[in-house]
Amino acid sequence: MVKVKVYVTAKKGVLDPQGKTVESALHSLGYKNVHGVQIGKYIELKLDKRSDKQIDEMCKKLLANPVIEDYRYEVEEA
Repeated sequence: MVKVKVYVTAKKGVLDPQGKTVESALHSLGYKNVHGVQIGKYIELKLDKRSDKQIDEMCKKLLANPVIEDYRYEVEEA
């Protein structure tokens, strides 16, 4: 069995309204040195065995929107 950790983030140049909102809130709390906040998704899966092809398919079909999001994943023994 393997554990897959998937990280999904907005592509460069894609507006991230959540990130901008959090950045603004941090500034209003006095954290003026914070810049470029991005909000993403973290997804954890367990698979019977490693299959990079299957992981890529899941990411492209459901877990990430390949038009506006990038993804990467890590695989470790569970």
